[in-house]
Amino acid sequence: MTTDARSLFSAGAPKAANSTVTIGRAKEPPTVAAIRACFPAFERRHGGQQAAYFDGPGGTQVPRAVGEAMTEYLFRHMANAHWAFPTSMETDGMLAAARETMADFVNGKPDEIAFGQNMTSLTFHLARSFGRQWNGPETEVVVTELDHQSNVAPWAALALERGITVRTVKMRPEDGRLDWDDLEAALTPRVKLLAIHRASNVLGTITDVARAARMARAVGAHVFVDAVHSAPHDLIDVQAIDCDFLACSAYKFYGPHIGILWGKRDLIESLDPPQLATASRNSPERMQTGTQSHESIMGAAAAVNFFASLGRGGDTRRRAIESAHHTLEERSRTLFAELWRELSSVDGVMLYGPPPEGPRTPTLSFTVAGHRTATVATALGERGLFLSHGHFHGPAVARRLKAYDGFVRAGCSCYTTSDEIGRLIEAVANVAAGRLAA
Repeated sequence: MTTDARSLFSAGAPKAANSTVTIGRAKEPPTVAAIRACFPAFERRHGGQQAAYFDGPGGTQVPRAVGEAMTEYLFRHMANAHWAFPTSMETDGMLAAARETMADFVNGKPDEIAFGQNMTSLTFHLARSFGRQWNGPETEVVVTELDHQSNVAPWAALALERGITVRTVKMRPEDGRLDWDDLEAALTPRVKLLAIHRASNVLGTITDVARAARMARAVGAHVFVDAVHSAPHDLIDVQAIDCDFLACSAYKFYGPHIGILWGKRDLIESLDPPQLATASRNSPERMQTGTQSHESIMGAAAAVNFFASLGRGGDTRRRAIESAHHTLEERSRTLFAELWRELSSVDGVMLYGPPPEGPRTPTLSFTVAGHRTATVATALGERGLFLSHGHFHGPAVARRLKAYDGFVRAGCSCYTTSDEIGRLIEAVANVAAGRLAA
């Protein structure tokens, strides 16, 4: 099927959401300069320099098309859903089209997509839904030390509320990878669910979740995957993973702050999620609580369509997404290898996580000897280099690596340039040598 960009949404939907998508037309991927021109954020200057956004692991910048899609909805289609007047019916159509778009992003089906305020709230809701079926210490959930707290706290809450047991699989501190022997030992017939990350937002480690899912299936456990950090860097394919649920967040792949949950329809229908008495019990809205941020949903769909435009195209949106991932992976691998190589040669700089040649995202956590992480991030920020610092809701990783002050974290995104990498390397070297202070 060949799909024109303007037909990706139903009639009445904002055209701006799809104006950057080329599907069914052979083309070369856009240059980094062309990509950057889509982001108003690069109009900002700080410390005499154009702002360089290395904070992508915590949230990427937003292209103009995403803001336009959200504004178009708010100004011309704003309504609640499921009523019989025009803007409400337009909203219904646009929400359905957004589900189709997100289904293409994860390789699922539209009626398996739910939206929520963020991945954390969706995971708490899913955990409570499972919790209505679970009780007592013989019910076990397995998490890992590499997981973000949003994939730990919801299941830990069930330990308090329902008395279940939560077991934590160790990471290998020598390379920042999952301890597979420990996972195998943790997966016993008592385990009802394996909750696992696809990629660590602290170390960039990519975990083979398809392998983990096979191990969980062997003991009869369900599988929930946190794909928040991996989504902009590693193609999501719920069919290939064979997981039961997967969650991600649009603000990590150039969209607004909103979460997305995919789940197998038969499992969604088997759960009894907390809902209003008047709420629809039909999939997929049964996994949502209350009225959603419709404008953010439109922005998330626009972000996927923008992402799909970053490769060489394809005859379907899914194939365009696959192409974009391939193109961006090639670019980011080169940039990240340079960043790793140069920083590893700077005296006093410690790098964490697997090296560039391993399966990983282009996300680097580091420390500078003799300097607090907040001080380093502040010094870099004053020179227009925006990086985050802390443990990034991964306290277990920081403890295991004895990085008690956390890390400074840099990530490559679709708009990162070689010049920006060079600026960052030079600035970190100057901080380490005591030539640059906040």
